[in-house]
Amino acid sequence: MISFRAWIRESVQRLREPGRSLPVRLLRPVYYIFVAVFLTITRFLPYGTNIFKREWDLLIVLDACRVDAIEAVADEYDFLRESSSVRSVGSTSFEWMNNTFRTEHADEVSTTAMITQNAYTERVFGQDGYTGHAAIPFGPSNYDIVSTDDFAYLEECWRVDDTDIPDWVIGTDKSQRISPKYLTDRVIRAARNTSFDRVIAHYMYPHDPFPLADIPIHQLFDDLRDGTTSHEDAMEVYLDNLRLVLDAVELLLKNVDANTVVITADHGEAFGEWGFYKHVIACPISVVREVPWITTAASDSGVYEPAAPGITNQSEASAEQRLEELGYL
Repeated sequence: MISFRAWIRESVQRLREPGRSLPVRLLRPVYYIFVAVFLTITRFLPYGTNIFKREWDLLIVLDACRVDAIEAVADEYDFLRESSSVRSVGSTSFEWMNNTFRTEHADEVSTTAMITQNAYTERVFGQDGYTGHAAIPFGPSNYDIVSTDDFAYLEECWRVDDTDIPDWVIGTDKSQRISPKYLTDRVIRAARNTSFDRVIAHYMYPHDPFPLADIPIHQLFDDLRDGTTSHEDAMEVYLDNLRLVLDAVELLLKNVDANTVVITADHGEAFGEWGFYKHVIACPISVVREVPWITTAASDSGVYEPAAPGITNQSEASAEQRLEELGYL
């Protein structure tokens, strides 16, 4: 949100907020001045590697995936052997979308199918970009980006009502999520039944919450800040979430045809490095900005038949509710 008055109001509120140290409360408004400058500059001078500047037939986006996390589990998956990294064009999903799907790439988008679990498609493609809910004193209020109609095919899997697909839900209570295998099935179906130049599969993993862990939603990062959870223990929970999605990716690679497959991320994740936790807009640190860029291939064995249903009854949950569930709002 671009508003000088709102930035002043939020800054004052944060300064009065208990539970955070004074340096943190003082640095927050200063950081959002940096964000404003950064967004203003990168609106016209691109920063990072745009996916449409690279060659790929199938792009697999793992939301909030760190480079070192991929390296940690690489020996468990044959398709992770050829690993490298690039600098992302964003440090949040909406910043990545703002800077990825610009109208200058409209021709490529028009022949691209995107199947996604990320709810920012509604806010970004429907509002000419989005700069987050936190107030920024100045900066770009809109971006030259494509609309949902510009894609050859767009399936927003986050809209599915999870009460209609109980067999595809994992976890309990507020950590409950739709399995990454649901997206795998939807991508397989789209790839087999239609013809596109390119396909993007955007998984909302290893992004928290962590449905396999016995912890309340988002508590992991709070415990990490407080020192009640170690960095090593937090990373193990995160790696379990990564393995969960990589198992789904492995199934995908055996059931679609694609000569050049790239596994990457929209952004990484911070676990306390330089005082950052999770990921925030315009974050400059490498664990958030550097993302995997792994090249492999896919071949359809034809032995697996996808069973995940499409969106028959759209969820009553809004994009705002879905994003709140992920801790963005």
